[in-house]
Amino acid sequence: MDRLIMLLATGFGLGRLPKAPGTWGSLAALPLQFFLLGLSELAYGLTLGGFIILAIFIAGSAEKILDRADPEVVVIDEVAGMLIALIAVPATPTAWLTAFILFRFFDILKPFPIRLIDRRCHGGLGIVLDDLLAGLYALGCIHLLIYSFPAIIGCN
Repeated sequence: MDRLIMLLATGFGLGRLPKAPGTWGSLAALPLQFFLLGLSELAYGLTLGGFIILAIFIAGSAEKILDRADPEVVVIDEVAGMLIALIAVPATPTAWLTAFILFRFFDILKPFPIRLIDRRCHGGLGIVLDDLLAGLYALGCIHLLIYSFPAIIGCN
């Protein structure tokens, strides 16, 4: 069971790549988003909610297996956060690239209250929650950009 947990926690090994595991983990969300696009809004929401709950469990379990707080190899939290950032974003390369850049920006910068949550919240919930918030920040920004500059974002 530990092997399966670590396989999922590391994004099928992407979190073990030597440079920028969070970036690789964020990219892992893109094929999942293609799957979600074909679902109804209800099925999309339920699937995303289920994935987030699973991510909290997997991240917390991986933390215990590795005996390390918020291990860098665990990237399922980045996948969950990136999926949040892509909610209702048109499937165009420019829109998804912009959402990806915004998510990584907020995930790395950790503006208030993300950094506070990252420091004070522990376990699986703490590992995932800061990425969900970074995803929400990116989601708000990408939709503002789509609304304000649809031609630039490739959504006209």
